[in-house]
Amino acid sequence: MSFFGLGGSGLKIQVVLDGNRTDKNKENVVPMHHTPSWKLRKNPFWRIGSSVATVPTSEAGSALLYAYEASEDIGGKVLLMLPPGKKADHLGIKIQFIGRIDMGHGVHEGRPHYDFISLTKELSPPGTLFQPMTEIPFLFKHVEKEYESYMGRNVNVRYFVKVMVERKFLPPITQEADVWVQLFGQPPAQNEAIKMEVGIEECLHIEFEYERRAYHLKDTIIGNIHFLLVRIKIKYMELAVIRREISGEGVAAIAEDEKSPNNNPGNASNNIFTETQTLVKYGIMDGCPFAKDIIPVRLCLEGIPSDLTPTYTSVNNRFSVRYYLNLVLVDEEDRRYFKQQEIILWRKELGG
Repeated sequence: MSFFGLGGSGLKIQVVLDGNRTDKNKENVVPMHHTPSWKLRKNPFWRIGSSVATVPTSEAGSALLYAYEASEDIGGKVLLMLPPGKKADHLGIKIQFIGRIDMGHGVHEGRPHYDFISLTKELSPPGTLFQPMTEIPFLFKHVEKEYESYMGRNVNVRYFVKVMVERKFLPPITQEADVWVQLFGQPPAQNEAIKMEVGIEECLHIEFEYERRAYHLKDTIIGNIHFLLVRIKIKYMELAVIRREISGEGVAAIAEDEKSPNNNPGNASNNIFTETQTLVKYGIMDGCPFAKDIIPVRLCLEGIPSDLTPTYTSVNNRFSVRYYLNLVLVDEEDRRYFKQQEIILWRKELGG
């Protein structure tokens, strides 16, 4: 067991992040109830029991994970714990703050991951630990954190603090603590309504309208669907929210192609991985409507059993995450007619 301890000393490391702010910016650091991820939750009412009282805590009583606004400093303390009567020699104690993009499939520019932040500080010069508990504070100030933390299907953006106790003739003892970074967004200056007409010639003509294109993560989508012409027997209609993650080389080229009026998807690299996920599906009509019928639409984003993120476009030229409303009509012969419309999501407050 001496390999995992410091020469048999039994040294243990714990990183405690300082999330209990008492200054005027305490709303910029909030405890997280869970680690956000790509996965859907089986319980649609999972948010109901979420409160600050249910935040998971460590043995030291602090939250296991905090959400930091991008401009906040990252600080806390490192606890070095020894069994009574033991001592530990070391060749120095260092701490790192790392921002990393991990690519799950393939590599990007020849590397499976890319560190866009890598800062190192010395906490202690070489010496010997005698006390059962040694506490060392740390602080990383004014670190530019330009990307949000993200845990997706094929790509992750991760910030973490890593402590290393160097040892003679042995690998260092290390301990990591994740830092979740979130960025406040702003609603677009022009948030126009979405109006589109779709249909089948002389069979079906509908017009759908959503009151705006951009929504914050806890917003409600409100709209109407107008049936102008109905000559097919519709069985039901449903509305789904779809998330699409695109990762790999050429993501920036895809984003530019989609903005171009003469977009050509063939210009992008073939080394692209796309994951499409249906987050929620609502039935909004059952039975066949008549011409001039109007079907109201009301969809609460906070009720989706998944962790929504803002819309990401070409993050570090490595990945994008986009959201779509997918309207589907099914006739009595089970033929499906659908129309997708992209929506823009932005973050109004921290947490998850």
